[in-house]
Amino acid sequence: MTTIALLAIALLLAASPAAALDGADILRKVDANLQPESFESYRKLIDVQPSGARREFLLWTLKKGKDKIAALFLEPASEKGRATLRLGDNMWLYIPGVGKPIRITNLQSVTGSVFNNADIMRLDYHTEYDVRTIEEQAGAYFLDLRAKTTAVAYDRLKMWVDRKTLLPTRIECYAATGLLIKTLYFKEPKPFDDGRLRPAILETDSPLYKGYRSYMVYARIKKRVVPDEVFTLDFLPRIETMR
Repeated sequence: MTTIALLAIALLLAASPAAALDGADILRKVDANLQPESFESYRKLIDVQPSGARREFLLWTLKKGKDKIAALFLEPASEKGRATLRLGDNMWLYIPGVGKPIRITNLQSVTGSVFNNADIMRLDYHTEYDVRTIEEQAGAYFLDLRAKTTAVAYDRLKMWVDRKTLLPTRIECYAATGLLIKTLYFKEPKPFDDGRLRPAILETDSPLYKGYRSYMVYARIKKRVVPDEVFTLDFLPRIETMR
């Protein structure tokens, strides 16, 4: 085969959609656009019941690297001082006056909302999921994600990503049985402290909780790196000292 023929084949392969799309790379960019690898944030969790009744929580959060995240409840007064810690797949809840932090699971919810603990203390998607397939759709990439281990909250995610911003617009979360657990909607992108465009609102609903909706509203996301000792059970009762 001539050099010209080989060059023509190489150009054709480079131009093909299959060669151009790298699902793992796109997912890493999605994670970087959603949140810095290490940061602090302020966000409000709002739960709306079918009756219209609302509950609101204000959380301050620290995350470091791929597997460390802690959150402190600031409001309401009845929850003030509570704190959660996640190290990889392990999670704990600290309640002032109760003693040692207690173990919690990723499918429980410390706020009693449609958001579970894995949503509230979310790690990067590429840390927990592999891209099985990726497709180009009108203005979007569609990623089919599968959990790397059985310890992950959802066995499968279907993710739609805006092609221009590389931000997710919708994620459907499924159990291993194929049951749709919830849908996440990423809304109102705006520049945060580092100037990067990130969704300011995360909304969710679930066929398992008909009529209920929950929201995360971000007021601040700022890059910050703190010592590893902050992400320990011994330090959890003192996490507020890092604010």
